[in-house]
Amino acid sequence: MTTATETKPARQRPAAVILTANAEARIAKLMGEAPEGTIGVRLSTPRRGCSGLAYSVDYVSEEKPFDEKIETPGGLFYIDGASVLYLIGSTMDWVEDDFTAGFVFANPNAKGSCGCGESFTV
Repeated sequence: MTTATETKPARQRPAAVILTANAEARIAKLMGEAPEGTIGVRLSTPRRGCSGLAYSVDYVSEEKPFDEKIETPGGLFYIDGASVLYLIGSTMDWVEDDFTAGFVFANPNAKGSCGCGESFTV
């Protein structure tokens, strides 16, 4: 007796980080001004600051094997493979006002942050 198994098409998994329209526009602007050889922008969470982890957004010239890749209208956005678990479910926005401009993160995994807002803990 032979049984046929049905294979379902692979479901695309949701992005680890949700980018707002403002964040996507800022990535497009960064890519428009990027140095030669840049393939995208990478978000990582290096260890630094009073609370332990910080957000870092940098140009990248090569894709790493475990990076999460998100295609945006303005270019490729990567999430460092070692940082994904700290960022799942986060929203990344670009905010400008009269005094500051920068990426702002709403991270449901963060259990606390330092007083200056530069670092967080999970």
